[in-house]
Parts: sequence; structure tokens; C-alpha cells
Amino acid sequence: MGMGFLSIMTLLPIIVIFLLIAWRNTPVHIASLIGWALCVMIALAFFSTSLAVSIRASLAGVVQSFPVTIVCAATLLQICFMEETGALRRICTFLKTVAITNKASQIMIINLGAGTTLVSAGATPVAVLPPVLRGLGYSNFMAIALPALGFDALCTYSMLGAPLVAFSDITGVSLIEASQIFALYLPIISTLIAFAMLYLVGGTELMGAGFFPALSGGLIAGLTAVAIAYVPALHPGIVLTGVIAGVLVILVECLYLKVKGYKILDRSVLNDEDLQVEKERSLLAAFSPWLLTISLLFFVNFYQPVHDFLTLRLGMPVQIIPGQKIYLRVFWNAYFWVLVGTIVSAIWLKPTGTQIKGSLSKFGKRAPKPLISLTVFFALGLLMNNTGLQPVGEVWQVTDAMHNMVSVLALESARIFGWVYPLIVAPLGLFGGFVTSSEAAALGMFAKYNFIAAKELFLNPLVVAAATGIGAGLASVISPGKLQNAAAVIDAVGEEQAVIRKVFPICLGMIIVASLLCFVFSKFI
Repeated sequence: MGMGFLSIMTLLPIIVIFLLIAWRNTPVHIASLIGWALCVMIALAFFSTSLAVSIRASLAGVVQSFPVTIVCAATLLQICFMEETGALRRICTFLKTVAITNKASQIMIINLGAGTTLVSAGATPVAVLPPVLRGLGYSNFMAIALPALGFDALCTYSMLGAPLVAFSDITGVSLIEASQIFALYLPIISTLIAFAMLYLVGGTELMGAGFFPALSGGLIAGLTAVAIAYVPALHPGIVLTGVIAGVLVILVECLYLKVKGYKILDRSVLNDEDLQVEKERSLLAAFSPWLLTISLLFFVNFYQPVHDFLTLRLGMPVQIIPGQKIYLRVFWNAYFWVLVGTIVSAIWLKPTGTQIKGSLSKFGKRAPKPLISLTVFFALGLLMNNTGLQPVGEVWQVTDAMHNMVSVLALESARIFGWVYPLIVAPLGLFGGFVTSSEAAALGMFAKYNFIAAKELFLNPLVVAAATGIGAGLASVISPGKLQNAAAVIDAVGEEQAVIRKVFPICLGMIIVASLLCFVFSKFI
């Protein structure tokens, strides 16, 4: 069998998942399971991979996914708890008062600043922000599109850096080294996103009027990531990059409003219901789950003795595939501290028994599908990475590259695309992000592929892998699942189709820019 045929067989499970989602409207978690089962059969039939190896590789993928899947579960539980106790409603009421006299700064503060902070803390901007924007007078279309676009540049740092942590675990590259390459793309991409939001709302006229808020907001978000990645004293804050960037964007926009004489907060927009919400819950108490979580994470990451103890002494290595260690690091990973922050915040939120039951009930309804999808996509990625494993002494190794799916696809891609290969990886990430609805899952599926292809072409593998991540992050704005979620919370289901049609050209333009950046970076880094 030729390499071309084997490459097609490698891609077939992913193509089937895409077709099931795009044409049959199959739920993502069902489509992912079908794709994984097909991959197991293809591995057995064409890549000399026994069922036992497939099962072990898939289980390794499940464990490898813990920094993403468990933090997803933990943050989802936290959000359900904040909803039931009224904390989230109090925060939304506060956001309604922000920068109402300056449209450009308001868009930056809510969608780029708060959106990035929310997604980095584990919340979902497309579920939290649409009602806020509707309350401020934005159309259903804008209330769906803006939150889906605002956080995309720093999607790598979502859920307290979970995608970056997972990428580091899969590739063996340090968090510092990985963040340094990912960050190089962000000043340009985040600035483009800022201007794209203004274009959606008010065309070129608003882009001109809001030039400084957009430029400063985009650059602050991107350059914050660069600073944290490259300044040694800031390295412990890598997993908190998104939170820090979002807060700095808000502060810079507020400073601009102050200098220009605009009101930063204006409570005149609040109705009687909003005022009642203010009376029921203090703003500090409402923010307490996030403030506690972020404070704890700052402590365990910046206080070196604690960091070293949790990551080295309590690394908790497990070995599912002989020769491949996976470090659990339960007490360092963000999910542990999210749970601690949520539990301790009960001191101020004072939940009733009914609210606790409601939180768990909501969690039980919302969590299974996305958790299954994420878990299965990681299992699929590790299965593809480890097809063809054979016992070699006390470890398992790939003894024939033709029996490894990812090696076959990477070598064939390097042969076909050659010097233009850096131009295809961002569109590949967009495709992966659309299929999986997750940058972390897309990185998990394509990380090893990018590394092998890049090394075959004597390119920096981190540069091309980062471009895949950027592409996957930008997929959020055309992800049917995420947009439908945004539409549902404002009773506008169906409007998401119009959003996809309008924003796809914008998304494609940013993918082209990311591809060109990858091409340039791959030549000089």
C-alpha cells in the first residue's frame, strides 16, 4: 500500500466526523465516538496495530486530556454555582453600566477584555455576554457575534491555560518555550480581532472613530502574552496569561475613557430588576469564586517552593503505554484550585440547599456532552500518534514509520506541500477547531503531525504547531455549537446561521494573516 492511500485512511476518521457534524447535524460527542471507532478499525486493518495497543493508546489520551477535561468540568460546575447563587447575574448587571457613552471602548472592555478574562477563568463568554449586550441595545446578531469573536486570539490560554498545558504534556516542550512561540502571533491577531469587532458593528466609520481603543486593546492583549512569555520574572504566570491580559485591556480602556472625559460607569441604564439584583448581592461576593481561584493560582505558580513541590514531588507519573510517562500533577493543575475556590466562595455567597442542588442538576445536564467530546478527541489524537507500536525490550516503540498514522500523513504532507507547508497549518487548525469545537483537542490531534512534518522540512515545529492553535482558536467564531449556545441564551436560535455567513470572510482573512506569519516565522525562528 502506498503512502498516499495510507494518508487517506489516516484522514478518513476526521473527514467522517466533519461530514457527520456539518451535513448530518450529528451531535459532536456522538460523531467523535464514531470517528474513534472507525480509527480503531483502520489502525487494525492498515497500520498493524492490535486492539490492545489501540485501547492503551486511547486510555493514554483520556489521561492526557485531564488538564483540559477536568478543568472544563470544574469551571462548568463553578459557573453553575455562580448562576444559582445569583453571582453571575450580579456581574452581568455591573457590566451593563460600563462605557455606555463610547461604543468602541465598550466593545473592547466587554468582548475583548471581559471576554478574554472570562474564558481564561473558565467561563463561557458566548453564554455570559449575549444577554449583557442585548441589555445595552445591541442587535441579536451582534450579541451573538461579538462575544464569539472577542476572546479568540488568546484562546490558547482559556480555562487557565489548559490548552497550552495539554500541548506541553503531549509534546514534551516546556510551558515557557511553547508560550514564547504562541505569543509571537498574538499582537497582530488580537489587534485584527479588535478592529474586526468594530467593523461588524459600525463598518469603517466606527473603525476610524474607535482607532485608538481598538489598537490599544488589541496590542495590550497580545503584548501581555509576549511579556509573560519572555520576561523570566513573569514566567510563573503563564497559565494566567489570559486573565492578566483581559484585566489590563479593561484598565487601559478605562484610562482612555478617563483621559477623554467619558464616564466609565453609568448606572442610569439599570432598570428596577437590575437595582434589585444589586441589593441582593455585593459585587465583591459575586466575583469571589474567580478572585479566590486566581489568587490561589498566583500563589502556587509564583511561590517557587510550593510550585516545585506540587509539580515535582507530587508529579504523580503514570505509565499506560510502556516508556511513555504522563504526569498527573493533580494539586498543581488549575482544576484543583477551581474546585477549592468554588467551595471557599460559599462563605460569601451563602448558598441554600436548593441552590446547591440546582447547581449540581445544571452541571449534570450541561457537562456530559462536551466532556465526552473532549475526552474522545484526545483519545483519537493519542491513538493516531501511537499506531504501529511494538514491544522493544521494556518499552513500546514505532519500528516502522509506515505503520504510524501520523508519521505517514506528516511525511506525505511534507512531500506534497514542501516549502509552502507553513501556509496550510493555520487552515488545518481552523478545520480542526471547527470539528472539535476546542483548540486544546485540535492541538492534541495535530501536534505530533506538525512536529514530524516540520522536522522533515527543517522548520521550527513549534512555529507551525502554534499556527494550528491560532487557527483552531479562530474557529470559535464559526463554530455552530458555540454560536447556537450564544443564540439560545437570548432566545434567538436560528440567528447563528446569519452570523456564520457574515463573519466567515473575516475569519478567513485572519487565517490568511496567521498563515503568512507562520511562513515568515518558520524561515527566521
